[in-house]
Amino acid sequence: MGFQLGYTKYCCFICLWDSRAIALHYIKRDWSQRASFKSGEMNVEHPPLAEQQKIIIPPLHIKLGPVKNLVKAMDKNGSAFKYLHEKFPRLSVAKIKEGVSVGPQIKQLFRDPKFEKLLRSKEKQVWDAFYQVSTNFLGNDKAENYKDLVEDMLALFHDFGCSMSLKIHFLDSQLNFFPDNCGQVSDEHGERFHQDITNMGKRYQGNWSTTMLADYYWTLIRDTPHVHYKRKAK
Repeated sequence: MGFQLGYTKYCCFICLWDSRAIALHYIKRDWSQRASFKSGEMNVEHPPLAEQQKIIIPPLHIKLGPVKNLVKAMDKNGSAFKYLHEKFPRLSVAKIKEGVSVGPQIKQLFRDPKFEKLLRSKEKQVWDAFYQVSTNFLGNDKAENYKDLVEDMLALFHDFGCSMSLKIHFLDSQLNFFPDNCGQVSDEHGERFHQDITNMGKRYQGNWSTTMLADYYWTLIRDTPHVHYKRKAK
């Protein structure tokens, strides 16, 4: 959408949500709508490449936000947090501490009874609420009471001390902007890029460089560009 990079004040493309007004987070929900995308104003750096109403919020991308802030708010000396190091040994200590994860790892935790048993009382309440939103709103099914589920999750996140992020803000203030069926919106390409670039980053020992990005581009070039591929129906 042409926004400035980094931790900016107005990072939402729908409204003028103030990411730095921490005292208002989880409390104020009605923010002024973003009327224009003029370069140099409200953290807009370049004109957007797509119209606002044509932007689709990917559900998996949204899931990563609550998980990240939930893990960051967990007791670092607790059994559940320590278990994450055991569960995902390939993730660095810094990434686990910051709650960095990918889609498959979230699914693994959802199916892991040991992780749930290690969660403390409040941690489990927050985790269960996030699970309900993930399966009954951000998944293939949309429950009739999805708004209540989101409300409950946000209230527990606030009480647990989870900081507000742009992804959580979308759930808090822009719930009507989500598609009717989030399961129809595919995150396949974004998730594939995330996993591929993670594997390639290991070759560069975690050091980001333009060379690594160039190597990734080479993997996208086909030897037979004239051949057309179709996705097989499952």
